[in-house]
Amino acid sequence: SMKNKAGDLISYLMIVLAGIILMILLIGITGNSISDALSGFIRGIAGSSYSVAEVFVKATPLILTGLGVSVAFKSGFVNIGAEGQLYMGAVTITALALAFPNLPKGILMPLCLLGGFLAGGVWSLIPGILKAKMGISEVINTIMFNYIALGIVGILLQTVLKDPNNYFPVSATLTDSAGLSILIPGTRLHSGILIAVICAILIDILIFKTSLGFRLRAVGMNPRACLCSGISVGKHIVISSMISGGLAGIAGVCEIAGLHHKLIEGISPGYGYLAIIVALLGGNNPFGVILAAIGIATLQVGSLSMQRAANVPSAISSIILGAIVLMLMARKTIFKKLIDKKEEQG
Repeated sequence: SMKNKAGDLISYLMIVLAGIILMILLIGITGNSISDALSGFIRGIAGSSYSVAEVFVKATPLILTGLGVSVAFKSGFVNIGAEGQLYMGAVTITALALAFPNLPKGILMPLCLLGGFLAGGVWSLIPGILKAKMGISEVINTIMFNYIALGIVGILLQTVLKDPNNYFPVSATLTDSAGLSILIPGTRLHSGILIAVICAILIDILIFKTSLGFRLRAVGMNPRACLCSGISVGKHIVISSMISGGLAGIAGVCEIAGLHHKLIEGISPGYGYLAIIVALLGGNNPFGVILAAIGIATLQVGSLSMQRAANVPSAISSIILGAIVLMLMARKTIFKKLIDKKEEQG
């Protein structure tokens, strides 16, 4: 109803407002000038074309990993492994680009995207199969696979993929044909953002417009009913885990192809974990995920800039994010009383 919609909107606005108040309080506690800090924040996200572009650079991996996590959530597969899946995608593009340096971009880039999708997909598929066939908790397995992936990256960077001319554990710089083009000259914004948006549109079509999507959602909503009506629960968990990890794999490919152009340890500052928050904030809806990713990217880029401008620790962004997630989880209960009161009066 209209009343519910208005109530929902008011509750979301109150949460955003609470977040801003919390931020101002925290800046005050750290003993810094609030006006300096906030102006630093705003300069960081909107001060120049470079600043605005940075928000979308950060949002790109968050959209892709967030989409991945939300696809898994839709079918009841709790994927906490987007971090490892992202790294497997990054390893794949590095290996392919170093193995085939002479392929033209039109062949190498699609090959890397497909390879990254498959690598991330397999990384999520194994916990998917373990859950579907043996009932082993995917939460623990996807977390463990993050550590295995990081370990694999570490080993490869000291052996097969290491740049022989470099003392540090990094790969050689990849050929230009394994690079995504820059969209706005003078910024770091690369065409990965377009890949992310295209993926969101495709996932939206898959989840809401196809019979496979319907079955994936049905399995997540009511596995028992699916069992009774002959929809194979296990098979659909496996499919959704594969798609989920694949999207995170593509995020890894785009980070290397668009930003780093070589494999290094620590290409992700925890995108795979933020992805869970992106999926929650986005309500597991592909376009909600895009908005949530841009919101979180804004908070992060702004906080880093605030740290540079006014010495405010950028850890504030983590505190605010955590608080906002808690408020969203409890939104129905906190604001229900307020909304009910309004309805009584109305």
